[in-house]
Amino acid sequence: MKYNVLIIGSDANAYYMARCYHEAYHQKAYVLAKDPLPYTRFSNILNIFYDKSIWNEEGFLNAIYKFKEEHHNYLTLLISSNESYAKFIAKNKEKLLKDNFIFNYPDLEIIESLIMKEKFYKTYQNSCLNLPKTYYYDCSKPKKFKEKMTYPIILKPSNVIMYNHLNFDGKNKIYQIYSLTELNETIDKIINAGYTDTLIIQDFIPGDDSYLFDAVAYVNSHHQVKILSLAQIGLQEHSKNMVGNAAVLINGYNQFEGTEKIEKDMKEFLETIKYQGFCEFDLKYDYRDKSFKVLEINARQGRCSYYLTPLGFNLVKVLIDDLIYHKEQKYTFLKEKVLLSFVPKGVVKKYILNKEYKEEVLKLWKTKRVNPIKYKEDRNFKRMLYLIKKHFRYYKEYKHSYWKTK
Repeated sequence: MKYNVLIIGSDANAYYMARCYHEAYHQKAYVLAKDPLPYTRFSNILNIFYDKSIWNEEGFLNAIYKFKEEHHNYLTLLISSNESYAKFIAKNKEKLLKDNFIFNYPDLEIIESLIMKEKFYKTYQNSCLNLPKTYYYDCSKPKKFKEKMTYPIILKPSNVIMYNHLNFDGKNKIYQIYSLTELNETIDKIINAGYTDTLIIQDFIPGDDSYLFDAVAYVNSHHQVKILSLAQIGLQEHSKNMVGNAAVLINGYNQFEGTEKIEKDMKEFLETIKYQGFCEFDLKYDYRDKSFKVLEINARQGRCSYYLTPLGFNLVKVLIDDLIYHKEQKYTFLKEKVLLSFVPKGVVKKYILNKEYKEEVLKLWKTKRVNPIKYKEDRNFKRMLYLIKKHFRYYKEYKHSYWKTK
């Protein structure tokens, strides 16, 4: 069967999905992007083209239909690297399927219930998942926040899409707040930048980065979970726009307890809400009640989800086998160890606080380590220079990090 693979986006997520396609089929995927980003700009393993209009729905649809027409009108597998494009796909699901596009995303209502943080916490507060204690601040009706809280707390936008379109001094992806005064000052700053939706004010679950976990699931179009992982994070990114993303993780490793319960709960949750496609859970282990708290769920593969590939589940091949060739896949919980690290060994040695975890990382470093954006088959010289610069920039980012890991 003749088909094309079209990845939408230009970030690290888009790059490693193109890498997955290249690793599995030794062919270049097509990548449609709004703007050039260094992850994909200088790559030899993909065919990238740009269209600034795709950030709005009409422009997006025009661009993917134009692509299909210019590429023999073959069946076109759509893979989004972010929720904005996933929403456009889900909103136009029936028309796109009729017009020979194929994809695996849940209905629009489910996507919005996950990516709109206020809706997520309110919709699923009585589900089988444990969620952190949460307050909501309506920026359309600003007033001083007066609730008594135990600091530090977490502050983050509910409407990530609206927030991502804003630029202002001191903008963070997530805020650690240490006093009521700081909280109200930060809220004012965000409102003055043009944010008008809800802010999430949340209990900070104690523990350093090694209390964080990442889980990836693949759910087929019949709403059956077929793949599920659980990886303990040792270090998250510490730059202002990247905090919350794992920098080092180990799949098949858990120093705490409750693996079977959280596996059961995530599987039950996804099948109950009739999810489909890839998704990523961000979790933190709360030693106070010995439970995993779900911080958020991304309605797509995450920035770090590449680690499924060396475990035998190439993410693009999973989609193609399921959606195009309709191959049966038995349920698999991924227990084998693999180490994923974006950062150099020097950063691991200096900034991972959990000594036992650090020892495990160093033990796995030579034989079980992968980096999603470093691919030996991608030999573009400019890309190699970019990766060398990024390697050394990590030392600076962690040295001057705003994120406190206590």
